Amino acid sequence: MGSERVVHVKTGSRAYDVHVTPGVLDEVGALIREAAGGSRAFVVSDTNVAPLYLGRVCASLERAGYPAPESFVFQAGEASKRAATWGLCMEAIARAGLTRDDVVVALGGGVVGDLAGFAGASYMRGCQVAQVPTSLLAMVDSSVGGKTAIDLEAGKNLAGAFWQPSVVVADPRCLATISHELLTDSCGEVIKHGVLADPDLFDELERSPINAAGYDEDALAAVIARNIEIKRDVVDADEHERGLRQTLNLGHTIGHAIEAASGFSLGHGTCVAIGLCCIARAAAAIGTCAPEVPARIERVCAAHGLPTDTDLDHATIVRLARSDKKRHGDGVNVVMPEAIGSVGVRRVSMDEFARLVDLGCGGAARGQER
Repeated sequence: MGSERVVHVKTGSRAYDVHVTPGVLDEVGALIREAAGGSRAFVVSDTNVAPLYLGRVCASLERAGYPAPESFVFQAGEASKRAATWGLCMEAIARAGLTRDDVVVALGGGVVGDLAGFAGASYMRGCQVAQVPTSLLAMVDSSVGGKTAIDLEAGKNLAGAFWQPSVVVADPRCLATISHELLTDSCGEVIKHGVLADPDLFDELERSPINAAGYDEDALAAVIARNIEIKRDVVDADEHERGLRQTLNLGHTIGHAIEAASGFSLGHGTCVAIGLCCIARAAAAIGTCAPEVPARIERVCAAHGLPTDTDLDHATIVRLARSDKKRHGDGVNVVMPEAIGSVGVRRVSMDEFARLVDLGCGGAARGQER
């Protein structure tokens, strides 16, 4: 195996370790056994990931003493992250005879982690969950922090629960089997974390895009671990998103609207990158940050092959933001960069949010305004 990195998370409800080690996938059973215990393990995956890794993970679980783990595999994609799939998953877990002492293993990207995590949070009012992320986006973001959810017709992630995993096992070598497009998409969240809390990480991303060919395996593991540390520090302080944790939504209010408008054909990280660039330009326009801040963010996103703007109608962005779970009453809390490594949260009315969208989104419109 490669160099082992372990990030310890300690929230009010549960403490757990995140293992970031090249080659660790074959040791996942032992790590889950040590952290979660239980008599049985049940693996949830999707049609992209299961053919690659389900057999290896089940074999590792058997070596760790879990008898012949059963599994539930659903059609890959955001369209499956709905109540119907979640219900089928719950029924499969029940048929397998799991108890609340047993463990649900989420093997896959963010959709798998969200759906399997919510199933684990709901089954018998909560059983053990182990997150085994196989995409960069899931490794640096969704597998850590305990947010689990499914989508409703009204919007993304509107039904869910805070349910911390017992362990997270992230093997960077799994990234060798994802497409370059998916790896690029995931970089949106990595860049966001640099803007949010770590100028040194941002500088590293400026010097060398992490999705470039030949990027060092150990260096990538270090970047993943640093992203997890950034999220860990926020989640430890504010598990249930009452204050500080809202800063992790940097780029998400506009990004989620763009994602929904695309019918989820655009990736989450891609939309976060667009939202990040848009809100940074708006922040510079109203004097919250210096003009070089959005310029640097745009350059880093472009260097990673990510878009930096949207041609989506501004009224559509505002309308979809009204349905976002982050809205509060007649307004929305918007996270805005103040400098690279520092952000603030502003509570704005929907009219004020519309003005920010006008200032930050749509190159042609901005050029006419200026």
